[in-house]
Order: sequence, then C-alpha cells, then structure tokens
Amino acid sequence: MHSETLQLAGASPGLTHGLRVLRYGQPGRGPKAMIQAALHADEVPAMLVAQGLRERLDALDAAGQLLGEVVLVPCANPLGLAQQLMGQHQGRFDLHDGVNFNRQVPDISAAVAAAVQGRLSDDAAANVALVRDELRRAAGALSARHPAEDLKLQLLRLAIDADIVLDLHCDAEATLHLYGLTPQAGLCAELGSLLGAEAILLATESGDSPFDEACSRPWFVVQQAHPGHPVPLACFSTTVELRGQADTAHALAAQDAEALVEFLRRRGVIAGPLRPLPTARCEPTPLAGSEPIVAPRCGVLVFHREPGARVQAGDLIADLVDVDSGVVEPLRAQSAGMLYARSATRWATPGQRVAKVAGSTLARTGKLLSP
Repeated sequence: MHSETLQLAGASPGLTHGLRVLRYGQPGRGPKAMIQAALHADEVPAMLVAQGLRERLDALDAAGQLLGEVVLVPCANPLGLAQQLMGQHQGRFDLHDGVNFNRQVPDISAAVAAAVQGRLSDDAAANVALVRDELRRAAGALSARHPAEDLKLQLLRLAIDADIVLDLHCDAEATLHLYGLTPQAGLCAELGSLLGAEAILLATESGDSPFDEACSRPWFVVQQAHPGHPVPLACFSTTVELRGQADTAHALAAQDAEALVEFLRRRGVIAGPLRPLPTARCEPTPLAGSEPIVAPRCGVLVFHREPGARVQAGDLIADLVDVDSGVVEPLRAQSAGMLYARSATRWATPGQRVAKVAGSTLARTGKLLSP
C-alpha cells in the first residue's frame, strides 16, 4: 500500500488541508476501483466502514490477493470535518457559499463526447481506452476558484478513469439504500443484494451533478452521442447510503466492509472464491418515483412510520404540530412504496423534506435529489 496526502488549495495564508489517499495494488494492472467515504463530512458510518475496508485491503494486499488497483479515501472531506459552528458540526454544505459538497461536481460529459468525435472505431476495448484518455485530459484541465472546488476536482481526478466508484455516504435516519445509473440497474442490484439494501434508486440524470454521476454519466453521454460505435458503460459508479447517522457500530461496519470486498471480488479486483449472492431485499425503482414528504410550514414533527416501513397511498407518515394554534396537520404519502429515509430532527421548517418514500407510480422531473 502506498499512502499520499494531496494538498488542497488554502482559503487564507497559513491555512491548508490535506486529503489522505491510500493506494493498493498496481496501477494499470486489472480493474481500478475508487472508494471514498463521507463527502458530506458528518457521515460517520461511512468513515467507520472505510476503516474496516482499510484493514481488509491491508491483509489482502499482504496476501497477494489484489488483481487490480484500489484507491481508498477514508475521509473524503477534510474541509467539512473542520466546520464547527457554535458547537455543532456542519459537514453537508460549504460554509463559504452554502453549496452542497456533493453537488456541482464538474460534468465533463459533453467535452469528452466532442473530443472523441471521428476517433472511435469498431473496437470496444480501444474505444474505452480512448474515452479514458480524454476523461483524464478533461479532468486535468479543470481549475478551481476556492478550496471546496479544489476538493471536488482532486477527488474527480482520482476517480474519473476507474472501472468502479463507490461513494460511501449515510442519510439522517434511514435504511441502507443506493443511487445509480438506470442502464446499470443489474450491477446496482448485485451490490444491493450483498449489502442488504432496502431501496435502489435509478436515474440517467438526477440534477445538480453529484459525484457518482460525474464519474459514470460521461460514458452514457458518449454512448448516446456516438451510437454507431461500441462504447461500453465502462465505469460503474454508485452512491451507497449506509443507513443513518446514528448507525455507527463495529458490527455493522464489518458487515458492510465485507460486502464491499465481495463486490470487488465479483468484479475481478480481488482474487478468491465467490460466495452465493444473497436474496435481494428490493427491486430497483426510478428516482423520479421517489416521493419527498414535505413540511408546508414549521412545526413539531411526530413520525408515525419508521424507516423500512411499507406504506400505501394515503398512509399517515407524520404529524406536524403548530405550536401557536395547536393544530395538528397530517403528512401523508401520495404513493405506495417504502419509507427509506426521514429527518433526524423533530422541528420542521417550511419546505423541508422530512421523509422519502421509494415508489414507482410518481414521475417527478427536474432536480430529483434533496438540496
């Protein structure tokens, strides 16, 4: 294993942050996987799973079991980890401008699709190599204006030429769930089975360019722009939501780390026999069918359903209690599905998404992810 620390652009003289990167295996030999934890810096379960992965990768590396390359970033957001505001950790948004750390990751899809125009052939492997070269070139040409942008660029450059990108997160209070690209539903389902995912949410574009899409979607765009040439979707990238923020336990982290190692084994990154695939706990559903339960005004939030509950259209999800009038307003689901996440706070503000239901009957458009 080779360890390095990438220096991020400083916000002011004398203030810098380092991004720790652990590299396993031999670059250029076999498939490459990039795994990062806690791009939203308050996602502690993800960082604990990354430590479990580090231990397992150390042992596998020592035993000569790595067939490819693994790039592991155990803490993907040192900027957010340092954001303490009046005793509270604020890791989801950059305090510089309020932008979500997992939004507005540079989308180089159009640039790469244009760069390979007239250069693709009937050789799928050669096309993959060409697109990867252009992805590296396009990512390398980007520049940043402030530390958060530099963080996104440095992470993107680590991941842009990978075969597999696993972006480890967690939600507020939630079951384990995944986000992925619609054409890669099969791989999402395989990973979901290994992890025991309760929801798998798919889209070709969710809006606001999150990290996983910035890595996988360029392949889809190139494929769509050049239908006369074989261009495989050569990067499988997914966001793995490791339950809720309070689900931080050694047993859960060990279970999740083992599942991720098994997935890498199935993808040819790690040697060894494959174990049978567990029975899936869910079928993938469109992200457009995910229903946000929104608070219309402020009030005390009293939930009637736990994460993992199956609900029907019209079911009561929560009560919103007006502290001035005492009026109790019911918040109900509009579609059937599974309640896969809900707010960790019990004071709602106007327009806040307080819960999310994975369904298949809605067809939302526009920006499909929470802010």
